[in-house]
Amino acid sequence: MSNLVEGATGRWEVVIGLEVHAQVISQSKLFSGAATAFGAAANSQVSLVDAGMPGMLPVINEVAVEQAVRSGLGLNAKINTYSVFDRKNYFYADLPQGYQISQYLQPIVGEGVITVDLEDGSSRDIGVERLHLEQDAGKSIHDRHPTKTHVDLNRSGVALMEIVSKPDMRSAEEAGAYVRKVRAILRYLGTCDGNMEEGSMRADVNVSVRHPGDELGTRAEIKNVNSIRFMQQAIHYETSRQIDILEDGGSIDQETRLFDSQTGTTRPMRSKEEAHDYRYFPDPDLLPLEFSDEFVDGIRATLPELPDAKKKRYMAELGLSEHDAQVLVSERDIAVFFEEVATGREAKVAANWVQGDFFALLGKAELEVADSPISAAQLGGLIDLITDGTISGKIAKDVLETMFESGQDASVIVEEKGLKQVSDTGAIEGEIDKVIAANADKVAEFRGGKDKVLGWFVGQIMQATKGKANPQMVNQLLREKLKP
Repeated sequence: MSNLVEGATGRWEVVIGLEVHAQVISQSKLFSGAATAFGAAANSQVSLVDAGMPGMLPVINEVAVEQAVRSGLGLNAKINTYSVFDRKNYFYADLPQGYQISQYLQPIVGEGVITVDLEDGSSRDIGVERLHLEQDAGKSIHDRHPTKTHVDLNRSGVALMEIVSKPDMRSAEEAGAYVRKVRAILRYLGTCDGNMEEGSMRADVNVSVRHPGDELGTRAEIKNVNSIRFMQQAIHYETSRQIDILEDGGSIDQETRLFDSQTGTTRPMRSKEEAHDYRYFPDPDLLPLEFSDEFVDGIRATLPELPDAKKKRYMAELGLSEHDAQVLVSERDIAVFFEEVATGREAKVAANWVQGDFFALLGKAELEVADSPISAAQLGGLIDLITDGTISGKIAKDVLETMFESGQDASVIVEEKGLKQVSDTGAIEGEIDKVIAANADKVAEFRGGKDKVLGWFVGQIMQATKGKANPQMVNQLLREKLKP
């Protein structure tokens, strides 16, 4: 599938690189002991270090270091046992120190690679340039007062991992797949919760266009995009904007832009700085960060089974299709739920129920798996009732909806509503005899070779028994009684 965009002067290629900012799961900030809980009252989680008070010295958070190493290993990246923290100098009203403590030339994690799966069934390897640790800035709030800006420093000093990709993506779809994969890996690892709506994961999107084979074009950076849908909209808009400018004989300004989700457009924010504009230099209050290979190996030994390995196992050991396996490993919560449902049961049956009716109910209710009113054990119990012949698959769908609404076990609902499948041969034969006696013309059609009429008879029996008759038994007994 070609990702090239047709323009008036020929075909264009979009080049995309992403800087994903992921908040480290940690009880305290990167260089202070202040808390990091989401939703706290403004300026209630601020230490003297976070507030940039004179003479305050940063102290590195060991958990944040471990989380960064853990993330690097999950991204198949090189771990640097020697790294340096730098001061990145710039002014924001919500940056009280007047600089950000980050990493520049010597990050904690080097190059890696992420394999993304695309909608057409293909996959692509996207390069990771680096992962470095840095502290977040505070938050400026502009809508509380008509002429003043309020500043909340709760986020000031929060530990971030900035994951910088190589400019390897060529479409909004690939960019979306990359962010989804990064988010899934970090969630599996337990290093970032990936909640973009809460600001704990966001992306800066670098977009440029060129004719195929040309040098890289001038890029524009779209800052702080907090949803995959918005990111893809921003890429589509920015691609069209840049192509239109170039085809009209203009040039692209290297700048930082903001995405307006209301209009679906980007607008200029400021001219894009170069690295020298930030006057990077090693932070004099922090020694270089050094740790041993044994430290890294100890973290490596605790890594969980990650999405790619889990997908291969589902296909090899459980016999699932690549599509089914990919869907089920896409989020850690989904995989955990599925594996509990599938334990001791036919994996394909479990996969069908999880991806089918269960996902449909979650989607309709706008819920995530973690918020489901039905537990994995309850869904497994429903499947057991189908397997042992207590209820039919058709009735099971109705039972599942009732379970979702009430939270009750399937067995309770089946008992209360009298939904047990009729497997009594005599009772089913009685209904079959009635239908045959009343429909001699249909009997003649079947005996004349119209095998499809059997489905009509099955429908009549199921209707007469209110869906409770065992379908396999109905089919078997009908064929015997309809024989010439």
